[in-house]
Order: sequence, then structure tokens, then C-alpha cells
Amino acid sequence: MRHVPAISSLRRRTDARTHGHTSARWSSGAAAGLVLLALCVGAPVRLPAQQPAAGRIAYTTYTLGNGLTVVLAPIRTTPIVTVNVWYHVGSASERQRRSGFAHLFEHMMFQGSAHVKKAEHFQLIQRAGGNMNGSTNNDRTNYFETLPSNRLNLGLWLESDRMRSLAISPANLENQRQAVKEERRLRLDNQPYAAAIQNAFTMPFDSTACFAYAHTVIGDMADLDSARLEDVQGFFDAFYTPSNAVLTISGDFDDAEARRLVQQYYGDISSRTPQPAPTCQARYGAGARRMTVTDNNANLPAVAFVYLMPARNDPDAPALDLLSTILGGGESSRLNVRVVRQERAALGAGAFAQLLRAGGVGLYFGIANQGVEPARLEQLLNEEVEKLRSDSVTTAELEKARNQYRVGAIRTRQTTMGVAETLQGALYFDGDLEAANRELDRYMAVSVADLRRVAQRYLAPENRLTVTINPPARGTN
Repeated sequence: MRHVPAISSLRRRTDARTHGHTSARWSSGAAAGLVLLALCVGAPVRLPAQQPAAGRIAYTTYTLGNGLTVVLAPIRTTPIVTVNVWYHVGSASERQRRSGFAHLFEHMMFQGSAHVKKAEHFQLIQRAGGNMNGSTNNDRTNYFETLPSNRLNLGLWLESDRMRSLAISPANLENQRQAVKEERRLRLDNQPYAAAIQNAFTMPFDSTACFAYAHTVIGDMADLDSARLEDVQGFFDAFYTPSNAVLTISGDFDDAEARRLVQQYYGDISSRTPQPAPTCQARYGAGARRMTVTDNNANLPAVAFVYLMPARNDPDAPALDLLSTILGGGESSRLNVRVVRQERAALGAGAFAQLLRAGGVGLYFGIANQGVEPARLEQLLNEEVEKLRSDSVTTAELEKARNQYRVGAIRTRQTTMGVAETLQGALYFDGDLEAANRELDRYMAVSVADLRRVAQRYLAPENRLTVTINPPARGTN
């Protein structure tokens, strides 16, 4: 199960519109890669019958009587099919003192159901020649299988069986509680910078006005320890219901047969009223703040600028995303050229734009080179941010950033899984499947003037939290 991606997968661009909902750019691989661990009933609606335009995703969508939304996206290029289920529940749906439940439940969903033994889900998919996984982030939890197209029935049956009859038992809860705690120790608590950076994403949000984003996805150890069986059962009953889920099938399948299988496996699953969507109240420009933390796993200091940003469907989101590319997207990015290569002040540097359903965070960071004081690194980071705000972005830089986004979008749509995730994100975050076919146009329409405007608004000093991460003092652990 995925909460945060492996380092090996983080050396390429991670697009916010697919899996992680976090646009990440970085420079100087290994050091910055470590930091990236922080992160983890209606009639059918049909498109016209003619061939879709180049790059356009063709789809149909309808809703079962129990509220399950179904999206069908035929792709005839290869004989494979992806079954992709999004439950509209993530860490943002959790209550205080019950953090980590969404991620815990991702693990619980692989512990068996009425007709599937513990761990048998994996075995059945692998024996059929497929692959599968699940992931949790702030806003949603997904589960997916990619299979030979003649085994579509297997993926649909497996997902429906655990939707209706997950095995929630004391033994399964305790086993997965310990698995999640070990995952936290392995990927966060014992990795340099990882815990500090992940915590930085929550810091702009007040726990009273926006608990949804004021705590980490993986949860608190004490909250995991206090989870009771009735709490876990209640979480399943509240969120794992057809009316709170979207089933997307993408790939090589027969439309009529897919509809028949969906009705057969999902049509009689009882549904419950979905929970209200999480809310988040946050105020831009609330005043500059600073904090210093000690990271016992770090050998070098680091500095991060954290900015409050808008939600993913905000009109300013594409420009903020492209700003992150310009500042920290690869070897020719500003942070790498100036701070890493010219000044040799940083071992690695990067930029994030985490744009979520009800809010967002931008994070620009650098890991200091040996002998470089945090104050010097902060000065250089600040100079590069101020250049963005002073209208120094060139047309060539913007075009390069747009091209990087275009390449990522094309690559995503080359896989059945990427198409399914793109459609899921468009429906959930934008409220409109057709947004998947408009997204590229939104990015291509961003101008240099847009970049300056959003930089001046969101990257203002009064909207910044500066986090200094220090290694332990010599002679201490």
C-alpha cells in the first residue's frame, strides 16, 4: 500500500492531477529525494459518437440506484483494463484524536472479505497477470487493479466484495495498526528531513478552523494506539459506501459487458448517506512567522519557506504550479542554477505546490552544503522568490514550464491507470469529468503576467512561514 512514493519513483515529475495531488519539483537528486518522502440515479451521459480529438479522453458516466458513480473510458490500444475505485475519504475527513484512520483503513482493505481470504486479493491479481495497489492522501483513498482485459470481472468482483463485506476483526486491526506504525518509523521518523517537511505542510493551517489539513496523513502514534474496533467499524460505515465512491473502468472492454458486470457485482450493495465534505477556513497574509526544529536524523541544516495557497480548482492553481517548475523543476531551474551550482550553498533544493480540495500549500526548500549557515541559505532562497515577484520570469521560462507540464500530461494518458486517475481527479476536485479535457488548455493559457500576479499575492513575506531545520548539536543524539 502506498502512502508516500519510493525514492526511485521521485526522480521524475509527480503530477498533481494524478496520484499524489502534489506537484513536486526538485534539484540534485539524492538529498532532495529524501525530502520527498514527506509527502503521501441518473441516465447515462454520453459523448458524441465521433472520434475524440487528439489527446482527448472519451468517456461515459452513469449512476447506480445505490449512488455509486460509474465512469467508463474505452481505450483500444492494448488488451488491458484498469479498475479504479476512489472513496472520497482521506485524512481531511478525520476527527481530532482519530488521526491516521484513512491510511489505517487503506491497509485494512487488504485483510480479506466475505469471499476473499487475507492476502488473497494480491495472489488472485498476480496469478491473472495483473498488478494492484492502493494509496491515501489528504482528500481521497484509491484502490486499483490493472489486468488483461479478459479478467475485468476479477477486478470488479474483488473490489465489490470488500466494499460490501470487509473483514474487520480485532486481529486484523492490531496487525495493521502495527504495520502502519512501522511504516511511519521507516518512512518518516527515521528519515532525515522527512518528518519536518511533512509537518511543514500542515503548519499554515489552524487546527480549530482547518483540522482537515492541520495534521499529517499518516497520523499520530498515540491516535493509532487508541483506535478501537468500534471506531474502525464506524469509519467503514461512514465512508466506505457506494454513494461515497466512484468506480472508473479504463482500457479495452466491451461497454455492454462492463455495465452488466457492474450491475451484477455492485447493484445490490446497500448505501448509506455520505458524510459532509471537510471544510477549511484559512486566511492569506496572516503575518510572517518563523520556527526552528531539530532533526536528529539530519547532518546538515535546511531551510523551507511555506506559503498558504488556494485549492486545486482555483483559477490561480495552474500559474502556481508552473511557478514551482520554474523555481525548482530540474537542472535548469532557478534554485539549482543559482543556489546549488553557482553559489554552492545547497546540496539540493526543490519546490512543491500541494493543491488540495479545500486549500493548498507551497513549499520551497534547500538543504545547506557543509559549512553554509542557514541564514545564508535563507537569504538566497528569499532572493530567488523576490525575483519571481518582481516580474523577472521570461517568456522562454514559461514556455519550458508549460512544455514540462504537457509532457507529463501526455505520459499520464498513455496508460489505462493514468487515464482513470485523471478522470477521477477531474470529477472529484473540479466537479466535472470534462475538466480532464480542459486541464491542458488551462496551463497553456497561463501568461507571464499571471505568474507575476500570483507570485505577488501568494509568495508575499506576510504569507510565509520560515522553517529552519537544524541537525542535533554535536555530542548529542
